[in-house]
Amino acid sequence: MGDYLLTNNPQVSGVLVDVEEKSWERMIVDGAPEATTFKLGAPELNTVRAVRDRDHAAWSVRSGVDGLTILKTTKSAFTGYIKDKLTTLKPATDRIFGTAATIDWDYSEPAPDFATVRVRIIAALLKTFAEHHSMSVQHTLYDMGKAALDAAPEIVRIHLTMPNLHHLLADLSPFGQDNPNHIFVPIDEPHGYIEATIER
Repeated sequence: MGDYLLTNNPQVSGVLVDVEEKSWERMIVDGAPEATTFKLGAPELNTVRAVRDRDHAAWSVRSGVDGLTILKTTKSAFTGYIKDKLTTLKPATDRIFGTAATIDWDYSEPAPDFATVRVRIIAALLKTFAEHHSMSVQHTLYDMGKAALDAAPEIVRIHLTMPNLHHLLADLSPFGQDNPNHIFVPIDEPHGYIEATIER
């Protein structure tokens, strides 16, 4: 999957095509590649915040991940929302769902096996994202958070921020061609910034 830029350069005879390819990898769920879900290959950041009050021996630890960039090409819809004269987003029953998520969670115990818990949480988040039949980003976000809580009894709450990165169907009609859901254009607007905290 790549971003393609056509430029009109007078020093080039014809059309110059610059190709910038993002390293999307097919997501692995339960040991097998998932047919329609992808993860950006660039490494996301693992995060942690550890706090200890001066008068207390125990640490309060929050772990997380920043820039978890994931995308699915089907099983995603958004319909039935409130519209007014300024609404530009069209309803969709089968759309691309992309996000660059920031997620963190609080532990309910002072010293769990942090690495093992992180692996379980990330696996639960990705599996739910891939398999979920999404009615909205909010719908999937909630189920991802619930799955993480179920997978890791060591955590008490999880906070997810999932901006909706839209990809719209490219209009090829000016070129006399049809586009049967093959070519999409990533756009910055409209841009949804969806977040929630799910706790036990």
